[in-house]
Amino acid sequence: MKSRDRRSEPALPPSARARAVIAAAVGPLIAGYAVVAALLALVTSIASVATFSVVGVLRAAATAWLAAYQVPVVIAGRPLGVLPLLATIGMCSLVARSAAHAVARLGYDSPGQAVNVIVPIAAAHALLGVTVAALSIGSSVSAEPLTAFLVPGFLAGLSAIVGVARCCGLVSALRDNLDTLAIRGLRAGAVGLAGLLAAGAFVYALNLGLSTSTAGHLFAENAHGFGSSAGMLLLCLGYLPNAVVFALSFAAGPGFSIGSVSVGAFSFSGGAVPGVPLLAGVPEHAARWWPVLMLLPALVGALVGWSLRDSHEDPRGRLRTVGIAGAMVGFGCVLLGSVAGGRLGSGPFNPVAVPVGLTSLTAFGWIVLPGGLVAWLAGPRTRRAETGEEPTEDAPAPTSPDPEEFG
Repeated sequence: MKSRDRRSEPALPPSARARAVIAAAVGPLIAGYAVVAALLALVTSIASVATFSVVGVLRAAATAWLAAYQVPVVIAGRPLGVLPLLATIGMCSLVARSAAHAVARLGYDSPGQAVNVIVPIAAAHALLGVTVAALSIGSSVSAEPLTAFLVPGFLAGLSAIVGVARCCGLVSALRDNLDTLAIRGLRAGAVGLAGLLAAGAFVYALNLGLSTSTAGHLFAENAHGFGSSAGMLLLCLGYLPNAVVFALSFAAGPGFSIGSVSVGAFSFSGGAVPGVPLLAGVPEHAARWWPVLMLLPALVGALVGWSLRDSHEDPRGRLRTVGIAGAMVGFGCVLLGSVAGGRLGSGPFNPVAVPVGLTSLTAFGWIVLPGGLVAWLAGPRTRRAETGEEPTEDAPAPTSPDPEEFG
């Protein structure tokens, strides 16, 4: 019904279409840069140890915009690759909403038409990224031009695809080209990844709740005055999704590392960590009860299996669906682990990392093993699965004798 209404609307003139596409491509750039510049201006204006400069804020906002798109930067010769995921989520949300608004304005309802919006958005972000990086060469804050070209363009293009996926028929096209089991598995995988993130958030909140006094002490020691405290709070909020990913890896088993400090469910190597309240929950010594936290990802896997118990009448079909869900979760953990960590200067806290490969494999296992067991036992079972025999045709029912044969 929507597609009919869109086709019945009068087509926009070429000039109006061009303006809509340009607005979709340039709008997120201006909005994102404005938000970054406003936050930097706010922090520097109220901080007690910073000097406010309009030109300095505008220059810093350009490279900060690159950092928001996960482009590693170099500050005074020291690399900074661990970047705030909350800023990236905000930028990608701006792009997705801009793309969705553009296709609605233009009346696009097919994947081929959506390309006319997605490509300009990705190209605009890539061009701005490489321009900012080229202009920053030789300054105190710089970035690699090739990375600044590829990463913002890729993230913007991916966000635009997400924004137009439903209204331009991309979701319907996937449904038409994938079988039912694959679709159920992908949906369950998305739910499973969200469940693992919820488990990581719970573990992080638990550790931080048990370390509130340490967090308060770090605030008082490293953030003097209202302005510095506000800046520290914004810093912690920006890196909060990173901390959730680290907690997810810890709950799954592999853990994380900050320089020489390594924290895992079965291993621990202590040491100093950055004096940021966000890291107040990092333990100082190992505890024997840590493996109990692995019940959380096991529970998530069991819930995924329960949701797929009716995906197929054959248990082997259900196992295939659970395997697709596990692969989806493992791939998601690769992406999350890759962007959550990175280089942190050249000192004792470098690098901040999650063991991406091991975390992906363990997340896959936590979904597939309990999920496959639950899906196998809780779902319907065919006769072939129960007896191990080939199904046979039922014997024909006996017929009653014809009375005429007996005279």
